[in-house]
Amino acid sequence: MTHVHLDLETARTIVAAARAHGREQGLKPLTVVVLDPGGHVVAVEREDGASIGRFDIGFGKAHGALALGMGSRSIMGRAEQQAYFIASVTSAVGGSLVPVPGGVLVKDSGGELVGAVGITGDTSDNDEAAAVAGIEAAGLVAQVD
Repeated sequence: MTHVHLDLETARTIVAAARAHGREQGLKPLTVVVLDPGGHVVAVEREDGASIGRFDIGFGKAHGALALGMGSRSIMGRAEQQAYFIASVTSAVGGSLVPVPGGVLVKDSGGELVGAVGITGDTSDNDEAAAVAGIEAAGLVAQVD
């Protein structure tokens, strides 16, 4: 099995496809953040009209997914059941955890973690759908849970 590396060109494909999905669905301006498995930014785009805090929110969604090994939708479920745990983890990771949908793990076809995508700007469900569209357009597998 060949390991897929989340390189800049792949990240750009994810960003472009996520933004295209947003336009097709009539979403509000999106900010798309793509991280490698170590939590480093590979690519980010903030659409015209997106508010100033959107990078931090998108980064927090993706970073939180990497930190806990689950999509931010699942992290939201944990937050609802174990608020003190999520608050503690948020502090432990320097505040970079946003426990709402829109942070999606990226895996290759063999199930190997290659990064995460965090999207913000519209509703959390729409953010997550845009992330999934971007990931799948790059030929990768989205893990939302």
